[in-house]
Amino acid sequence: MEIMMVVGIIAMLAAIALPAYQRNRKRAQATMVKQELRMIDNAITQYAFENNKSTGAIVAFPYLKPYLKDSSPLYATGADLFGNAYGPTFTVSTYPSVPSATYQALSDATDTVFWSPYLTP
Repeated sequence: MEIMMVVGIIAMLAAIALPAYQRNRKRAQATMVKQELRMIDNAITQYAFENNKSTGAIVAFPYLKPYLKDSSPLYATGADLFGNAYGPTFTVSTYPSVPSATYQALSDATDTVFWSPYLTP
């Protein structure tokens, strides 16, 4: 009888803790995606400055690679942790946007304010 109560209490604690763990995991993934968007934005700015590109110029991802850390997954794939590409091209002086599939996957742990300014309307 006592063992059943202990097992019941452990099950109840797990039922409470598991959703919080999953939400925190998604929030950490969203933070990683947002940090990668910041790195892309900085790479676009550096590329535009060094190559005399003006506002509205189109930049392909391969041109941004020298401005990214070569040991990062972003450098190797150009995609987020879900495998969704950030985009084959970017525009100078425009924020890169979070892939819509990634936004949908993480929308229950984040809101639109979290993604600002990287969320395309």
